[in-house]
Amino acid sequence: MSSLLVHVTCGPENPTKSALAFFVAAAAVEAEHQVHVFLAGDAVQLMREPTRTTLVGLGTGALREHFDKVIAGGGRLYLSAGSCAARGISDADLHGVPHEKAGPPMLVRLVMECDRSIVY
Repeated sequence: MSSLLVHVTCGPENPTKSALAFFVAAAAVEAEHQVHVFLAGDAVQLMREPTRTTLVGLGTGALREHFDKVIAGGGRLYLSAGSCAARGISDADLHGVPHEKAGPPMLVRLVMECDRSIVY
């Protein structure tokens, strides 16, 4: 089994690219790869419940559908703690989202340990 890091920095301002990141992550999970998704910058806003459940990309589908597949398939989700703080993402905003808050050291570790990485 290979491992894939999907590093996402775009947020709700780019719904097509944001949904695409999770679409690709879900495809990797379905292909039985180990998947890590690291959200940084504006991407952390994707995990707010209203955004997570309503965002749809042009030709890339619904974020919620892809997110659910990633989580159900064992994908790991990391959120930049600094990006969350800077954007006012609280623990209440993340209720029900299985995640780990992390910083640059974790991102570097994942980049070095995963077989491949993709950045959106």
